[in-house]
Amino acid sequence: MSKLLDSPEHNDNRNYNYQKENFYIRDEFSVICDWIHEGSKVIDLGCGNGSLMKYILNKKNIEIEGIEISTTGVGACLNNNLKASVGEIDQDKTYLNYSDNEFDYAICNVTLQMVMFPEVLIRQMKRIARYQIISFPNFAFFGNRIDLLVHGRMPLPMIYGYEWYNTGHIHQLSVNDFIIFCKREKISIVKSHYLGFYKPLATYLSANFFSKVGIFLCKKY
Repeated sequence: MSKLLDSPEHNDNRNYNYQKENFYIRDEFSVICDWIHEGSKVIDLGCGNGSLMKYILNKKNIEIEGIEISTTGVGACLNNNLKASVGEIDQDKTYLNYSDNEFDYAICNVTLQMVMFPEVLIRQMKRIARYQIISFPNFAFFGNRIDLLVHGRMPLPMIYGYEWYNTGHIHQLSVNDFIIFCKREKISIVKSHYLGFYKPLATYLSANFFSKVGIFLCKKY
């Protein structure tokens, strides 16, 4: 993601403006793409300007569409021949026209922590798709813990220049939080991948402590 898009001086991550934003590539994209099989039907929830959809389409023969709350994001998708519609991804009404298991994969990339009702979002992903791919910043990352210990205020490393009062990251969670939630909701974690400089330690020692971003491939029991 470009520095301008994710910068409080130039944008507001509570309502992104994609009018001047080109396609971008995030570290999660290659992992997500690798998990998706050729010929799949996919939906990207919180698709922004369609950057992830475009990335996957360039590498896989799939059918994909997106839902995004930002009208400028949806406009960017449509202008680039990507199928997208405006909607709130954490509202049941958004999914009224989607049948059970309509998709092979439902993706929510680093957006889970930014919606008001993340439990609604995940339950709908579980309903409309056979597999769910979910990624989010790990708030229990040890850099956050140190920042809180030293400064005694909202840790800043994971909110990317924003402050507690102007960030769209309203439901911060940890890897452990997500695992506990999945058990409660009868969701099985098929694969996991962790990002950050300490990726080997996150993979083999403690993902909850060392990972900056967790990516999960899930399915219902």
